[in-house]
Amino acid sequence: MCGIIGFTGESDATPLLLDGLEKLEYRGYDSAGIAILEDGDIDIVKSKGKIKDLEMKISKGHVPKGTIGIGHTRWATHGEPSDENAHPHFSKSRRFAVVHNGIIENFAVLKKDLLEKGYVFHSETDTEVVAHLLDECYTGEFLSTVEKTIEKLRGSYALGILCKDVPDKLICVKKGAPLKVAVSDKGNFITSDVTAFVAYTRDYYDMNDNEIAVVGKDKVEFYDNQGNPIKKEIVQVTWDISAAQKGGYETFMMKEIKEQPDAIRKTLSPRINDDNTITLDGISLTDEDIRGFNRIFITACGSAYHVGVVGKYVIEELARIPVEVDVASEFRYRYPIVDDKTLVILISQSGETADTLEALRESKKKGARTLSVVNVVGSSIASESDDVLYTWAGPEIAVATTKAYSTQLTLIYLLAIRFALAHKTITDTIAYDLVDEIKRIPEKIEKVFESEEYIERLAERYTYLSDAYFIGRNTDYALALEASLKLKEISYIHSEAYAAGELKHGTISLIEQNTMVAALCCCERLVEKTISNAKEVMARGAQVLCVTTEDNKQCEEVCDYMIYVPKTHPLFTPSLEVIPLQLLAYHTAKSKDCNIDQPRHLAKSVTVE
Repeated sequence: MCGIIGFTGESDATPLLLDGLEKLEYRGYDSAGIAILEDGDIDIVKSKGKIKDLEMKISKGHVPKGTIGIGHTRWATHGEPSDENAHPHFSKSRRFAVVHNGIIENFAVLKKDLLEKGYVFHSETDTEVVAHLLDECYTGEFLSTVEKTIEKLRGSYALGILCKDVPDKLICVKKGAPLKVAVSDKGNFITSDVTAFVAYTRDYYDMNDNEIAVVGKDKVEFYDNQGNPIKKEIVQVTWDISAAQKGGYETFMMKEIKEQPDAIRKTLSPRINDDNTITLDGISLTDEDIRGFNRIFITACGSAYHVGVVGKYVIEELARIPVEVDVASEFRYRYPIVDDKTLVILISQSGETADTLEALRESKKKGARTLSVVNVVGSSIASESDDVLYTWAGPEIAVATTKAYSTQLTLIYLLAIRFALAHKTITDTIAYDLVDEIKRIPEKIEKVFESEEYIERLAERYTYLSDAYFIGRNTDYALALEASLKLKEISYIHSEAYAAGELKHGTISLIEQNTMVAALCCCERLVEKTISNAKEVMARGAQVLCVTTEDNKQCEEVCDYMIYVPKTHPLFTPSLEVIPLQLLAYHTAKSKDCNIDQPRHLAKSVTVE
């Protein structure tokens, strides 16, 4: 959840670290700090709050000077946001400074032992345990000390470590949390995400679990956790730095909403041939393999889980394969019934989501075939899956996902068609027509954007809402889940999603005068049933907003407000339906003056349980 940055080179490290932290702030913004090594001492400056608060503290006080350092932006797990709990943390001797992303699961036992030995703790964090352990395990040599220390740790961690006895190198360690090492002719970086260094270099190494990197200004060495050297290949960032900038938009979220048509085109372009046949790069599944699966599991978290719910409806209808969808945090703890006849599809924007990664590992232990849909190339989920489909959405900076969701949906549609063809549940002609409709989705999204001014005015009506409900059936229900999440996570309005037929089973008791209910009515064959549910809540004073296709006028008689989207194949309506609901959430949050890109208590990538 946290962001890590480190640099060693010829340049002053402080401005480079602060710039990197600004790029990583979406990973956590409870506190921030930097540690600079110069003239045999480590100088730490840290502050509660956002990067701007740290910058202000530095500008008003002592400015650390040096060419090697580490930095951190925090999403709090152990200990409240405060100056004391901010990273980096010193060891007792002040020989070491540490930044950490992850959770040390056995920190309480380790802390008790260290306290008994006379170590004094100045924070509530699990990370300070690591700092003191480095002192406890000190051998006189940097690398061996780190190796002895991590032997004692259980949990997930990406660590960046300075040692004042080694003024020209820093060490980083990866286990269960993202970490990359970037190289340039001006010096080398460690970081949680490529966005922190792409302005300076495109060349980097992806670290795998249980790897250690010793990073000097002109040399990088990799080792396993036993100290054995490892050879690694440089990979390159494929997108331009401008992709990680706002580009004239007020927020990253609005930029990413507007990027969705092009993002979908990029997702489709290498996969759809001139004759509308599908080529899924990155997967080796044959028709025989597909027919050999007796069921499919889709597991993910947050918005990616909502993509999976859509996927269940689409795959089952087209391919007639049983599909089960599970939240990854539940999947891994319920002894899932999977075997070598099961395909497990894992969906994650970052490819580092802790629960999804563990669900992947659990699936592989049980013999299942695994296929991941991810955005970040070389991420842990992508690397450990049997097959991987990249969304090619480019960097997504806003915490609330938009274009990642849309591109994940697009790949799920293609997978469903591919599975259906293997099972011969659709003909080549039907597949051609389905692909043709998918290709039209980007231009239809662009048409939806024409309604933004109306949606903005509508959002102003909802500024002072205390509760909102989203209802739908079939794929509309799947979309209701995502729409509700978008509203609550960036506007802080309490919002819930329900299968429309479930209203009468308790929820309708919550409907009061002017309660906002959004009725999603794009699932063509079930529109009349959802309208019936809309009438029920209207009779109890609810204010009903209907989202439906432009050819459906029957909702106008029973709804207070209408949002129309272009007509498409019923299975693909979520790709269009989500756009006005993203805009509605966005403009509602804007009217409430919320921090849209960085909603309170949230971070972009959940890499801890």
